[in-house]
Amino acid sequence: MIEFILNDREIATEIARGTTVLDFVRYRQNLKGTKIGCREGDCGACTILVGELINEKVRYRTMTSCLMPLANAAGKHIVSVEGINPDHGSMTPVQQAMVDNSGTQCGFCTVGFVMSLTGFCLDATPKTPDMAVSAIDGNICRCTGYKSIERAARCINEKLAAASQKPDSGDGLRKAIDNLIVPEYFTGIRTRLTELRAAANRAQTQLGERTRQTAPFVSGGTDVYVQRPDAMAETAAQNLFYDESLRGIREAGEYIEIGASVTVTDLLESPVIQSIFPDLYKHLKLVSSTPIRNMATLAGNFVNASPIGDMTVWFLALNAEIDLCRSPHDSKGETRKLPLKDLYLGYKQLAKSSDEYISSIRFRKPASDFRFNFEKVCKRTYLDIATVNTAISLTVEALPGPGWLPPVLSEPGTAAAASSANKLDYTITAADIAAGGVAPIPFYLKETSAFLVGQPVNAQTIADANTIMQAEISPISDVRGGEAYKRLLLRQLFTAHFVELFGSESSE
Repeated sequence: MIEFILNDREIATEIARGTTVLDFVRYRQNLKGTKIGCREGDCGACTILVGELINEKVRYRTMTSCLMPLANAAGKHIVSVEGINPDHGSMTPVQQAMVDNSGTQCGFCTVGFVMSLTGFCLDATPKTPDMAVSAIDGNICRCTGYKSIERAARCINEKLAAASQKPDSGDGLRKAIDNLIVPEYFTGIRTRLTELRAAANRAQTQLGERTRQTAPFVSGGTDVYVQRPDAMAETAAQNLFYDESLRGIREAGEYIEIGASVTVTDLLESPVIQSIFPDLYKHLKLVSSTPIRNMATLAGNFVNASPIGDMTVWFLALNAEIDLCRSPHDSKGETRKLPLKDLYLGYKQLAKSSDEYISSIRFRKPASDFRFNFEKVCKRTYLDIATVNTAISLTVEALPGPGWLPPVLSEPGTAAAASSANKLDYTITAADIAAGGVAPIPFYLKETSAFLVGQPVNAQTIADANTIMQAEISPISDVRGGEAYKRLLLRQLFTAHFVELFGSESSE
């Protein structure tokens, strides 16, 4: 039995747990506002809001219902567009902004945009115009053009900013209710979810006991529901997405430990991760879209074993380690540790059995002078899979010296070339680099990483490392690019790492 709240109604159903929320909402509940588009999480026409009880408050995130198994709705508040419509037939401020700014034409995509912007309004974080536009990065419109929709987003941001100036405006949800962005019934959702949470936890435990070692594991579903949607609809999977034992980001002695069901958005919002990666938003903005980042888990990205998995490459460059368990209900004595780089044996072949799942990920806390960078090239800048991606982590020692200027900054006549103040010579003391799209697996560049240790940061080191790197990789020609193109890309992105990590300092 799966129990959750759909808009303002309690739902209890014994329908197959693998059924997507999209199909349940449209065909079982006859709520046709949520549209069927690509069924791959790209177009955003099926966007819904998912409310979860976190620290006794309800947190809402946008998700693509076409990739969300119904099991992941257990104990949650699922909101379709019908659930935000005012009772008296008028429009919400978000809907009105779309109308006022001519943000709709055929209307098929409009509901998805409205739900994404409504989710933006429910978030308690400070608002900016750019954040409002970023909230709709998972929605595609093929006939209106985006400028009118962007104007609507900025209009909503202005209304929220004005509302925030009022005394006692409350948190994000309270402000949204007071400003009629969502109906008044949202005030009672926290109490109702509290009552549902215990039942959902019991159901998950009972299912785990019945299906132990017989059913596959599913987390966010963003990969497997694209690859095998029909099969997954009938699968009695063990769903790990909301398993509390698999969540959280914490400091543990010399390490940072991350639960396997942590999503990309969880990383973005984590103060621990933000303190380590100053360019976190810039880098993770390249990973899919907001609704997918809200659903995509780290462990899911790892075990999908895509040769171009963004987060896999990211954590390979951190020389991360994973814990593998045999069942959510086995003792911790069944856990075994494995370096992430040893998980991949060949294309889609893993050093794990089918009844094992990743329970946690850890990487060593960085040293004082730690540098990290992530680069990605794809056919479009955002919401696309990589042609080649790469990440690097370096620890360096610095001494006063002439310093190294990246070629882009060392042209005669530039301020950087003319200045000699505050320049430093860097020596690499630790290095890990990984790349995707250049081998049958997410590839840890072992030989290149080893070579970099002890080397100075200069053009000769980069050139020598590239020679070693080119011998390590084995790209193939495919629809994303030819072999020679991928080799060129990785060479250029490798240089870009050093430009990003050391170029700005050299130009001061």
